[in-house]
Amino acid sequence: MRLLLVPFALSLALVGCGPSDTDTFTERAPSDEVQTSASASVTSGTTADIAMDAPSVGMSAKPASRTMPPAAVDTAIFAGGCFWCMEPPYDKLDGVLSTTSGYTSGSVVNPTYEQVSAGGTGHTEAMQVVFDPSRVTYDRLLHVFWRNIDPFARNQQFCDRGSQYRSGIYPRTALQTTAAETSLRALAARFSQPIATEIVAATRFYSAEEYHQDYYMKNPVRYKFYRASCGRDKRLEEIWGDEAGK
Repeated sequence: MRLLLVPFALSLALVGCGPSDTDTFTERAPSDEVQTSASASVTSGTTADIAMDAPSVGMSAKPASRTMPPAAVDTAIFAGGCFWCMEPPYDKLDGVLSTTSGYTSGSVVNPTYEQVSAGGTGHTEAMQVVFDPSRVTYDRLLHVFWRNIDPFARNQQFCDRGSQYRSGIYPRTALQTTAAETSLRALAARFSQPIATEIVAATRFYSAEEYHQDYYMKNPVRYKFYRASCGRDKRLEEIWGDEAGK
């Protein structure tokens, strides 16, 4: 039994949300259907391979709807590395109506996951949060954002490296810009290390392919496998202590 568990244990350190510096060694997470099988086969792959119902390569991401939300609803855009991991902290907030994984702040129209993950479009993996400001404030969303990222990492988050994983806040209004800049100054006063997170006016947001949406709910075992192997929670605790993830 001990020998059968070795490939699984080794693979924890190698899986990633997207292509890494060692693509040929990136391995597939264990199946959600067979959670206890220690002898399940492990093959080379990236996030697209890990996804349970991933479409064929080249499938286009859908552009986010241009319809303006009702006056009682607002929208925020954040980038915190792998978008799989940024949905859960917002989904559990009272007042958040929806979260959508996608791509923003790039130059290519209607990018695919393969294009963005290759790092050539200028986009970053991002999260669009639709919320009711009478129930949850933008300041609260910023608070949650900071405590779910490594604000000191430049052009990477945790195990995922490249400008497509840079952290960022993308305000849609002057009020959001002021709030974002105020929160960054507060963070800079708290820590001695320089803050690498960018604040850039929001541009078009593209929804990611459907298999990326709610990934942590669709594929809970694979999601937990990736998150643990990436060292996300360990690093968050190092930076934020008891505030990590909150």
